[in-house]
Amino acid sequence: MTKYLLISLLYFFSTTLTAQKSSLRLVSMESIVCGNARFDKYLPLISGKKTALVVNHASMINGIHLSDTLKSLGVDVVKIFTPEHGYKGTAAEGKYVANGKISKDSTIIVSLYGIKRKPSPQDLDGIDVVVFDLQDVGVRFYTYISTMTLVMEACAENNIPIIVLDRPNPNGFYVDGPVLEKEYKSFVGMHPVPVVYGMTIGEYAGMVNGEGWLKNGVKCDLTIVKMLNYNHNLIVKLPVKPSPNLPDWRSVYLYPSLGFFEGTVVSVGRGTETPFQMYGHPGITYGNHYFIPKANNISLNPKLKNDTCRGELLVSYASRFMTNPRQLNISWLIKAYNNLKGKEKFFNSYFIKLAGTPQLQKQIEAGKTVEEIRKSWQPALKKFKKIRKKYLIYK
Repeated sequence: MTKYLLISLLYFFSTTLTAQKSSLRLVSMESIVCGNARFDKYLPLISGKKTALVVNHASMINGIHLSDTLKSLGVDVVKIFTPEHGYKGTAAEGKYVANGKISKDSTIIVSLYGIKRKPSPQDLDGIDVVVFDLQDVGVRFYTYISTMTLVMEACAENNIPIIVLDRPNPNGFYVDGPVLEKEYKSFVGMHPVPVVYGMTIGEYAGMVNGEGWLKNGVKCDLTIVKMLNYNHNLIVKLPVKPSPNLPDWRSVYLYPSLGFFEGTVVSVGRGTETPFQMYGHPGITYGNHYFIPKANNISLNPKLKNDTCRGELLVSYASRFMTNPRQLNISWLIKAYNNLKGKEKFFNSYFIKLAGTPQLQKQIEAGKTVEEIRKSWQPALKKFKKIRKKYLIYK
């Protein structure tokens, strides 16, 4: 009897531990040591070298910008490259960002979201090493991975090593969505990956380099400085919003699913205090949430500006993250499409770029169910997961 009791107890504790390990947790950034804080791993690689940084407002270490930290340690930071939204992270979505300088020390800032998206040979002239430290959110149409790809490409072409300081992916706990078809490659989707790819930006860099996805198959001299205390079962609350319209972890969590609405007539709350936590339209006849998009400094001309929109607030859905399926929620998109009149005007040309394929729009227009659509994704997802597995750094 004692023997069977012992076996039962061992089984209970082992299954409990397994469940704890597999459960999704919401944690603060302070519990993780990001790549940029692991100076012993990368300072020897940049000491005495003319260094360029790819950074923005979120490239912080304990509340101090990476640029200031490295300069205080004697690193010769001679140039800064910035992505969409600019160095300060305040430029509105899609807004042209000009070059500039840091006023206190005249460090040159080169915008990679202005007249160019990729550093030119002239931009890299005299640079010995490039350090990349941007906070990604793990979604294919979030442009920081495209900026990283083009910087890696430029480094490869100019024989300059690049160091990627890894950061957590707050949506790194699942892989889902249609895989991009090469005919629909754009700056909001450069690689044959699903909408949610479940990799940190360091892991993603390794995949881009390893799979030969840079132009002409070139490969860069890539170093990834990994994090400590991170795994793929974490939703990490970012201390600094990664871009203007993702104000907190709920917006980041909902962004992969609500991002599709950017290619439709439906608003996701740009021009409100809580974008990407709701969706709505004046013509929607369900839901008990009402909002009015207003122009502000981060949404200069939001969709449906000054119109009263009706729809759904999804904050309570986000709060149930532990029990929600680890997958995109396309039911909101289908529900809105079926409810609104004038279906021929529901989608715009941007939708196919976001989806990375025309199939999703065709499926919704044809009345396919969520289950039917999700089933169609599986062969390509299975193929991608095999590729992804080769480059995972964290369990």
